[in-house]
Amino acid sequence: MRKNREYQICKDIAIYMRMQYPNVIFHFDLAGLNLSRAQAGMMKAIQSGRGWPDLFIAGPYKKYLGIFVEIKTEGTRLFKVNGDPATPHIAEQLECMDKLRTIGYSCQFGIGFDNCKETIDEYLK
Repeated sequence: MRKNREYQICKDIAIYMRMQYPNVIFHFDLAGLNLSRAQAGMMKAIQSGRGWPDLFIAGPYKKYLGIFVEIKTEGTRLFKVNGDPATPHIAEQLECMDKLRTIGYSCQFGIGFDNCKETIDEYLK
């Protein structure tokens, strides 16, 4: 079985959040998991669309209603040299994040655990 690095980053973030911010409410989307075909179909049927970020941290901090973080593995490239999104999936994620920003949420990409941790700390402190 292939190791799911994105899941491991999510798991590490959850441990970090419970230790450093025990009173902060957070939720991970299930998209990073290896769901069966039936489970994936069920999830698709109850979603508003594609591109939803992986992590949501609830609560008004700074000027935002909450923060969404799209978690990527180390070495992920978000954009091509010409500035276009690196993949169609990243384009969908950018579109969803833009919509969330327009209604008052902070949205960031986090590439690897350390970058995600920095993004979370910056938002919560």
